[in-house]
Amino acid sequence: MRVLIIEDETPAFRRLQKLLESISDKIEILEVIDSVEMALAWFRNHTPPDLVFMDIQLADGLSFEIFQRIDVKSPVIFTTAHDEYALQAFKVNSIDYLLKPIEAKDLAQSLQKFQSLKEQFGQEVPLPNWKMLQQVFQKEEKVYKSRFLVKLGERLISVPEEEIAYFLTEEKLVLLFTQAGQKYAVDYTLDDLENMLNPRYFFRLNRQCLARLEAIAKIHQYFKGKLKVFVHPPAQVELIVSRERSSTFKAWLDQ
Repeated sequence: MRVLIIEDETPAFRRLQKLLESISDKIEILEVIDSVEMALAWFRNHTPPDLVFMDIQLADGLSFEIFQRIDVKSPVIFTTAHDEYALQAFKVNSIDYLLKPIEAKDLAQSLQKFQSLKEQFGQEVPLPNWKMLQQVFQKEEKVYKSRFLVKLGERLISVPEEEIAYFLTEEKLVLLFTQAGQKYAVDYTLDDLENMLNPRYFFRLNRQCLARLEAIAKIHQYFKGKLKVFVHPPAQVELIVSRERSSTFKAWLDQ
């Protein structure tokens, strides 16, 4: 297993290196990097490693900046000395979260979790949801949109978020479909809606559809690693999740 360590504290990376070597002789530590800029340069010039151990606070900023500036294609185990952050959010949105000083049993459990996910998803191990992690780390209590004002004939009505099944683009319109089968045009793009709504309950299936968890009726395996999603009420178009997003979608369903 090819491992990259992104850590700016010498005692911390030496401890991690020693623990990894004691756990398995099949772990190859590719390099130890101590800054955001060095990490960006490394990822641009190397094949993605099998696994990354990443400290959150680096010499030149937060490691989340790496995800903002480059597409990281490797699963990540985050490490930090700060225990006041929401550990559960990190465990849900990355492979795992290790509190420093790292203990051997905790590291072994994280590696076992990684191997289990690899067996479950193959090479498409879920990648970190860095936007959500950044919100948790910075303690930003984002208020998500709870209702939408829509037009019904000459009337305006308010649709609660929990009654929404999905949003779908049709030509140049974005339509809101309720669980009861009603549909209304909304003045938002799917990108806007994705940022407004709680990602715990809504998932962007593709460029055409943003669906609520409860609206997903069934999922079928499709060609070349894709997934075909059936929603309720039924959509008039095929809803296909790409191979690249399928593992993230499965992980979202498994939260």
